[in-house]
Amino acid sequence: MTDSIATIIPVLLSGGSGSRLWPVSRERFPKQLLNLCGDRTMIQETALRVGRDFGFADPIVICNQEHRFAIAEQLLEVGIRPTELVLEPFGRNTAPAAAVAARLAARHDPQALVLLLPADHAILVPDAFRAAVATGAVAAQQGKLVTFGIQPTSPETGYGYIEKGEPVSGADGAFAVKQFAEKPKLDVAQAYLAGGRHLWNSGMFLFRADRFVAELERFAPDALTAADASIAAARVDLDFLRLDPDAFAKAPNISIDFAVMEKTDSAAIVPCDIGWTDVGAWSALWDIAEKDGGGNAVLGDAILVDASNNLVRGEVGLTALVGVKDLVVITTDDAVLVADRARVQDVKAVVDRLKAEGRTERLDHRRTYRPWGYSHLVHAAPGFQVLRLTIRPGHKISLQKHDHRAEHWVVVQGEAQVTLGEERRIVRVNESVFIPAGIPHRLENDGDTDLCLIEVQTGAIISPDDILRIEDHYGRA
Repeated sequence: MTDSIATIIPVLLSGGSGSRLWPVSRERFPKQLLNLCGDRTMIQETALRVGRDFGFADPIVICNQEHRFAIAEQLLEVGIRPTELVLEPFGRNTAPAAAVAARLAARHDPQALVLLLPADHAILVPDAFRAAVATGAVAAQQGKLVTFGIQPTSPETGYGYIEKGEPVSGADGAFAVKQFAEKPKLDVAQAYLAGGRHLWNSGMFLFRADRFVAELERFAPDALTAADASIAAARVDLDFLRLDPDAFAKAPNISIDFAVMEKTDSAAIVPCDIGWTDVGAWSALWDIAEKDGGGNAVLGDAILVDASNNLVRGEVGLTALVGVKDLVVITTDDAVLVADRARVQDVKAVVDRLKAEGRTERLDHRRTYRPWGYSHLVHAAPGFQVLRLTIRPGHKISLQKHDHRAEHWVVVQGEAQVTLGEERRIVRVNESVFIPAGIPHRLENDGDTDLCLIEVQTGAIISPDDILRIEDHYGRA
């Protein structure tokens, strides 16, 4: 960014569940936390492309409270320190989140530019994206509410469209918005593509904080009032800002498009060709992935014989395909998805079925991330289950006890500081400790490498509900 452009504060919106990317994306560990398009996770890539190295301010992150520790850790891994990590008590679509972001940004500078970015989009040409932001910033400084339109490459029926109007005076490369269009039927999408004036709606926005607040006051005052009240009654929890749930509950469940952008006369659009996709389904990953001579995109250990135009992602074991084409084959350690590549939007129906049947495969993987590290379910059977625990350096589990189960810990890597009742002891590799039911206990890693151990739980009732936290470093009940 140039010195003539006001401070740009990126705001990362991390509220999606990515249900169409099941079984890799799950409700408690959704697609923005996964490395679907490269070595880094999607939220890491989003934050890095608007990092300080490119002249942006440190970001504001607005996320689901269940994902807070994973997001904080992932951003820390790539050297990103948000100015605010805001926790929504529940989802209310993008308009209330944008209102919160504008108010928080205005604390630094009422005329600061707010760059609203979903954390789960892929952008393959980041330099072109930043150039588009620089173009949009000129229009935003003039008071325009800017969105970014993607040059269509096909008559896509899964995206909304925006028709561009006349050029914005004094902001070369920006255009007035003539109208927004909902997801069209195929014949309409084909006409949009042929006409050349319609762009895909990327869901990314850039505006001056004070101008957006003014338009909220005109068109969506309920969203602004709820945002203000939820900030006023918010509480600080470790490194997080928890919005007040009672106040936030009064916010309308409405998108920024419906609340403001379709009503304001200040909307502008910057057309751009940035290699963008919202990664809304497995087919989107096939579209952008490197492919072999048969058109197959493969990640993981796989053997393909007379197979073409398939997407294969194997997270465990070997996946073999013979004589098939146009499939999506996804394997995790507890689920397998096989789908026609043209029907991947219907994967959401599988997730709906899992929810209706009360199955946990929609919520978690066998590996479950915690603020202290993660646990991995190795085996479960009536009366016992086996887990592998990994405790990050400097972290500890809560001081807790269980009424219905006992636990056996065997250290396999690192050195554990164990609290057992009134006793504290060091447990080293190849050593073990038994925790009877009803005894308060805690596990700590004071070392500088991961602590790994095998935990065997035994008892008539083995349930996550059988945890009484006596003291917790992370503020959990």
